[in-house]
Amino acid sequence: MERTSGIPISVLDLAPVKEGGTIADSFRETLALARRAEECGYRRFWLAEHHNIAGIASAATAVLIGYVAGGTKTIRVGSGGVMLPNHAPLVIAEQFGTLETLYPGRIDLGLGRAPGTDRLTMRALRRNLSSNVDEDFPRDVAELLSYFAPAREGQMVRAVPGQGLRVPVWLLGSSLYSAQLAALLGLPFAFASHFAPDYLEQALKIYRHEFRPSETLTTPYAMPCVNVFAADTDAEARRLFTSVQQAFINLRRNQPGLLPPPVETMEGRWSAFERAGVDHALRYSIVGSTETVRSGLESFVDLTNADEIMVTAQIFDHSARLRSFELLASVRDTLR
Repeated sequence: MERTSGIPISVLDLAPVKEGGTIADSFRETLALARRAEECGYRRFWLAEHHNIAGIASAATAVLIGYVAGGTKTIRVGSGGVMLPNHAPLVIAEQFGTLETLYPGRIDLGLGRAPGTDRLTMRALRRNLSSNVDEDFPRDVAELLSYFAPAREGQMVRAVPGQGLRVPVWLLGSSLYSAQLAALLGLPFAFASHFAPDYLEQALKIYRHEFRPSETLTTPYAMPCVNVFAADTDAEARRLFTSVQQAFINLRRNQPGLLPPPVETMEGRWSAFERAGVDHALRYSIVGSTETVRSGLESFVDLTNADEIMVTAQIFDHSARLRSFELLASVRDTLR
């Protein structure tokens, strides 16, 4: 993975479902965003697996990846990520082997070890709840990787399609565990600092220090994620950002719902304690005009020494969302 001019920037999407909108609207807007991201030169467009959350429509992640890949031409499309504890590795190998066969050279498989849901929903997904995820996850990753390798003599179970395709696999994390595993396996690593900021610097340090070269990578490759809300003015960007602030409050109140429209001010909508919690979770957020975004991204790159940046923005108004990613693209190649 070689860096081109400027730092590569990619997009993470949750297919947000908005108040007053439908899931079908969400899918159409996700595809429109992917097409605009392709036009603007973003490297990847990833979708995240979540379940039983009314405001997120990307539960059937592989299906939605196929929809997006089929509606675009060149941008890489993948998962950010598939929550492997919810699935048998063979099933994921077959799904992404199918995607890679349909859209060769354009599919990424990012893997996470969290369920992406609550325990009751995890039970409905029919995986063994008594298993030790910390022990099972490395074994499941190794099994999944084996299905993408060329067939071995005597191998009885094969991924068809999938076998021999070597779909690029990433490990995703919000703590130190996956950083260590990615380093051990020599895989690229993405960190979810857009909502879990606490271990960002430590995780990247561990990943780089403990990295072992592999057939996949000879040197570490790290991609942290950051919220970027860009608009023509700082004030407008801050207004757009209130949608995700409200969504985080609702989630922390155990009242998750659809993505709310922005408001002029958050005053009176949260307590001081709630504001502190949301501000902390969204610490790595860059909100403002192009100059503010440029400065914020330069600081983030300096902090992380990232090889690539992934950005996400749950913006209520579709045209404002497209505009945000257009403005970000306009400053991308000027980053140091």
